[in-house]
Amino acid sequence: MSNKIFIPTIAAGVIAIVIIFFIFNNYSPGRGSVCFNKFCFEVEIVETQIELSMGLMFRKNLDKNKGMLFVFNKEGNYPFWMKNTLIPLDMIWINENSNVVFISENNLPCEKTICSSINPNQNAKYVLEINAGMAEKIGIKTEDIVIFR
Repeated sequence: MSNKIFIPTIAAGVIAIVIIFFIFNNYSPGRGSVCFNKFCFEVEIVETQIELSMGLMFRKNLDKNKGMLFVFNKEGNYPFWMKNTLIPLDMIWINENSNVVFISENNLPCEKTICSSINPNQNAKYVLEINAGMAEKIGIKTEDIVIFR
């Protein structure tokens, strides 16, 4: 192999390894709280395209009273799926006025090649993922007001 091909190939490989290492080992999203009445979840806040696309994929557990808050640039209809997600989740769509607009409970992991989407058919600016069963346990309902801290 000539140096003209070999050096760029090695450089591209090194860059890819550094990016993957950064994403999986040094990833540190923002933190905050999402509250319903008197109950709050401590959340990781994800906003960048990489964070939004990874979500809770490949996580083996989600601690009690923890969650992940997806923050989108603008309100829209954002379907989610459970591809490569290893833990059952409740998903809560929240509009820009901090109202719950849709809840999908007890979504199971999907290990298939093609996974179905959960489509709220509602506009939202935020989606909260929490452990399955928590939405029912604390009584989250559509139209509830959410407080972000």
